Amino acid sequence: MCGIVGYIGNDSAKEVLMNGLERLEYRGYDSAGIFLLNRDGEGSQLFKEQGRIADLEKKVSDAQTTNMGIGHTRWATHGVPSAENAHPHQSNSGRFTLVHNGVIENYDSLKQHYLTDYQLHSETDTEVVVNVIEYFALTEQLDAKSAFKKALTVIEGSYAFGLIDNEEPGKLFAAKNKSPLLIGHGEDFNTIVSDAMASIDLTDQYIEIHDGELVTLTDDAVTIETADGDVLTREPYTASLDANELDKGTYPFYMLKEIDEQPAAMRRIVQTYQNDAGELTIDEDIVNAMLASDRIYIIGAGTSMHAGLVGSQLIEQLNGIPVEVHVASEFAYNMPILTEKPFFIFLSQSGETADSRQVLVQLNQLGYDALTITNVKGSTLSREAKYTLLLHVGPEIAVASTKAYTGQIAVMAILADAVRQAQGKAAPFDMGQELSLIANAMETMIDEKDHIHEIATDLFTDKRHAFYIGRGMDYYVSSEAALKLKEISYIQTEGFAGGELKHGTISLVEDGTPVIAFITQQNTAAHTRGNLEETRSRGAQTAVITTEALARETDQIVLPTVNELLTPLVSVVPAQLLAYYASLDRGLDVDKPRNLAKAVTVE
Repeated sequence: MCGIVGYIGNDSAKEVLMNGLERLEYRGYDSAGIFLLNRDGEGSQLFKEQGRIADLEKKVSDAQTTNMGIGHTRWATHGVPSAENAHPHQSNSGRFTLVHNGVIENYDSLKQHYLTDYQLHSETDTEVVVNVIEYFALTEQLDAKSAFKKALTVIEGSYAFGLIDNEEPGKLFAAKNKSPLLIGHGEDFNTIVSDAMASIDLTDQYIEIHDGELVTLTDDAVTIETADGDVLTREPYTASLDANELDKGTYPFYMLKEIDEQPAAMRRIVQTYQNDAGELTIDEDIVNAMLASDRIYIIGAGTSMHAGLVGSQLIEQLNGIPVEVHVASEFAYNMPILTEKPFFIFLSQSGETADSRQVLVQLNQLGYDALTITNVKGSTLSREAKYTLLLHVGPEIAVASTKAYTGQIAVMAILADAVRQAQGKAAPFDMGQELSLIANAMETMIDEKDHIHEIATDLFTDKRHAFYIGRGMDYYVSSEAALKLKEISYIQTEGFAGGELKHGTISLVEDGTPVIAFITQQNTAAHTRGNLEETRSRGAQTAVITTEALARETDQIVLPTVNELLTPLVSVVPAQLLAYYASLDRGLDVDKPRNLAKAVTVE
């Protein structure tokens, strides 16, 4: 959701900014823009365009070469998608130029208090902020940093800012609160980026910016200050990203590439969490913290919440510790009564999910320990939680999460098994061996692409509604399968517990309605088949995803045999492919579904 790239150095700023914005396309956006300037204050150029980066590229093709600038991809919050509402925004005089991720909650009161004499040209909260900065600079005779700092004291909300002052060229200012922002550090240049991906081709050295800090960048220096003006020293960390991993290669879409990468990701997770003796291990402090708790609370949003539902069963069944799973956006403002010794697990692909961070901030204030399971080292949720476990699945670019979902489940499975070992409980199966079998089973399903494509075409062509059903673990996978289909094909899809259909939802089933059933659990298989028959008798077009042990001759998709507790890792793969092909058949942009963003950094 929204992306920022800023650069100051000796290379062409236009090339750096445009390349960076292209790398941030995965976050979701509806417009984009760049502002260019030279360190001597000459060459000021502003380009903005609604639509894709390719549309902006046409505008900037003849831009003069400069050595500093800021760029932005916008996902609409205040104001419709348009060139006028696109970033960067400039103050009335044109002196200040600002890019912004986040939401300013008091923008209207700021406008009424400070800007009654200012003419605004957009509907955005960002244009209000850049003019408030100018207001303080003019009325109080402040330099850029001081005016910026004063503006930060009156702003309420979430933000990541990049600011340029034409009267102080050679400096790039930045600040953040709740929204992610990093400094990319090089020998003769510096960058600000929402995500290390944006400048990983330039440097792998990144410096964290914490909430409330103000940063001044030149081409050869980084100055970080607290709100009180204290200068901080913070060493860079090395980002473990390979620029080559960000390339689609021969794949038409990132989503298909990332589906195909899941077997390798499973094997990498197993290798990463193995010790020298080949045993799966988790940091003892994390295991002990879980053992000391009387209840585990898993917090997530969207796909991560669905992974948490599966993870809750793994933890409960292997350890006997009760687990609750909560939607982050609900938990933040309707916190349930907690037990005496709770432990919290946060699931987030990006580690920047705003809803989850709001919960984590509250829990930190209450003094509770938390673990973040994420794909991004150094992300906000990782930094602010006491413990972190990384997914190690590689960059995930497509908006529809695939390998992060299976990675989260796999890491939770290893975590649950480590807690079991610490309790001295007998192993029901060898987790490392089973996850290796899972990788092989995933490959088997991926090899069935053509068959699954045929099923998708048969089920979803010209359809507007669909249902996935299952019970227990299969219900959890149904929820994720439905989310995948709806978010990229725009088919209204819901995942339901099979037994709930007759309590109202079956009234929506009519001739031709696709109903897909997951049947992988022995104790509920007969019941789910009965529920599927109920929909078929009302005209539904049905399909079954099941295991070899439970399969019937007429079932459409049969999964290789794996441990029943881990079947969600395999059963979700054909559902991911069904969603992919349903979107592909409709001629849609699989990787960038409308109105959606990869990293949801505002509440």
